[in-house]
Amino acid sequence: MTEESEDQFSGAGAGRMDAIAKGPFAPIYPVIARQAIEICGITEGRCVDIGCGPGHLAMALATASDLEIDALDSSADMLEIAELNIREAGLTDRVHPVSGDVHDLPYDDGSVDLIVSRGSLFFWNDRARAFSEIWRVLRPGGRTFVGGGFGTAALKAQITAKMREIDPEWEVKAAKRLAPANQDAIRRDLETAGIPSSEIHEDEAGFWIVMRK
Repeated sequence: MTEESEDQFSGAGAGRMDAIAKGPFAPIYPVIARQAIEICGITEGRCVDIGCGPGHLAMALATASDLEIDALDSSADMLEIAELNIREAGLTDRVHPVSGDVHDLPYDDGSVDLIVSRGSLFFWNDRARAFSEIWRVLRPGGRTFVGGGFGTAALKAQITAKMREIDPEWEVKAAKRLAPANQDAIRRDLETAGIPSSEIHEDEAGFWIVMRK
């Protein structure tokens, strides 16, 4: 589940999100995948894309690295579309749809090298619990790249112009999610979760939470 639609759990919402991901948002996934790899320094091992939605970031990461990737989402409609996209991309050997909830991740302690997520944290019911779960399943040396960035400032401006035509309220909602006040709330949730090592990477295109275990 990603931040582009609040009706994401319905079949119509899943299809709409996939259309947006393949349209206005298509250029950002390879950029974000490269950023995640460059900042986290992890190119192989096990990766989980939490709230994968239609699976486009997971597929971009598979293309840019040697990672084995679980595309995890709590929505059956999303996973059905993600599975189709993964199959059409010829990545079924590297990207695996998984049903799961960030508040109760279906992984053993210390079993995941890299956890990524774009946009889903804005819809988590209990961020502190989710952060605790993410920290639990990370391996020593593991990293996270979780947030709401758009890749670059130019891509953000391009997407904003296109999304303004699709949804006049989208720009306001996106700005609220990326606002400093929301980042402060996220920092408090990280503290509540007892995460001992984390930082927020912020730029003109958004922000990313990097945990270092």
